Amino acid sequence: MITLLELLLVFLIGGSIVFYLACAVFTHQFFTTTTQRVSTVEHFKPPVSILVPVCGLDAGAWDNWSSLCLQAYPNYEVLFGVTDPHDPAIPMLQKIVEAYGDRARLFYGLEPRGINYKDSNLSYLLEEARHEVIIFADSDIRVHAEYIHTVTAPLADEKVGLVTCAFIGYHPQSLGAAIASFGRCFDFIPSLLIARTIDKGLRCAVGATIATRKATLASFGGLHFNRIGSDYNLGKRAAQAGYRIELSLYVLESDTGQESMAQVLQRELRWARTIRFNRGAQYYSMIFCYGTAYCFPLLLVSGFADWAIALSCATFTVRYIQVLIAISSIHCLKLLPWLWALPLRDVLNFFVWFAGAFGQGIYWRGRQLRVEGDGLITQW
Repeated sequence: MITLLELLLVFLIGGSIVFYLACAVFTHQFFTTTTQRVSTVEHFKPPVSILVPVCGLDAGAWDNWSSLCLQAYPNYEVLFGVTDPHDPAIPMLQKIVEAYGDRARLFYGLEPRGINYKDSNLSYLLEEARHEVIIFADSDIRVHAEYIHTVTAPLADEKVGLVTCAFIGYHPQSLGAAIASFGRCFDFIPSLLIARTIDKGLRCAVGATIATRKATLASFGGLHFNRIGSDYNLGKRAAQAGYRIELSLYVLESDTGQESMAQVLQRELRWARTIRFNRGAQYYSMIFCYGTAYCFPLLLVSGFADWAIALSCATFTVRYIQVLIAISSIHCLKLLPWLWALPLRDVLNFFVWFAGAFGQGIYWRGRQLRVEGDGLITQW
């Protein structure tokens, strides 16, 4: 006789199978049928300012920052900003400015204007930016030579207020890096595409890259200095102001280096609590995203019944098909050798979501902070 717990687990697994299928469909549809014809706006090449807030030295920092300075674009500048005057990144950034003095500038010792040091940093760079079209770019991404034109081309349409890009690690060198890349490739990007469909348009932005105009940014309230998930909030306010937000087909490379599992868990717990405070009750609907994790307790409580084994096999089959579609669509074949770790990733997903459903504390770049209503942050 099937128990109530078994019925609950079967219900959650059934909902998760639907989620996995939706992830597969929307991922394949977006990356194979969506067109963003950069060539049709070849004439649209306005001067651009890239604003890069930096805190510490990430893996591959020199290559990341150099890639921003080696753009096949006629008129642009790259502004690096650092809050701490003793940040270990400053010596390398000074060398970047020496190497690319015609386009790179560095500002450091930027006194915080709020709890969110990243947006405080960006506010200084925004004041120094010489051009109307701006790109907020995270310091840990590596880009190709057509990056500027690719992400700014949609702004040729004045209805587009923001352009944003997802990101993954294409070449993980450790288990932690692979687990981090799995989360972005197999879960975050598909979920973003599902939300884009449900909301009838993207209503958030991803901090790795946000391209916009100064006037557009000012029209929906500019940067906020005491909010977590400010990238999400920027997209939310832009959509509320009537602008369209474009998700670029260009998925950025973010090198996570030799990142440990503990570092992945710490960052993703921060993300989970950020999502909870920004999405509200919708956060709890994510309970239907962890079908493979639910298979393990189902097998145990059912005594490895034949029907539970069959359902678990079906769930894992659908999940792996969805994952292979994501790998193929996003062209990240270097993740294939790490697929043995997918069950670990899925169990970690559940525990991160569960832990994110409670508590207000987050750890962000060496600081312990407290998240309050609507994503506001204070010192712990």
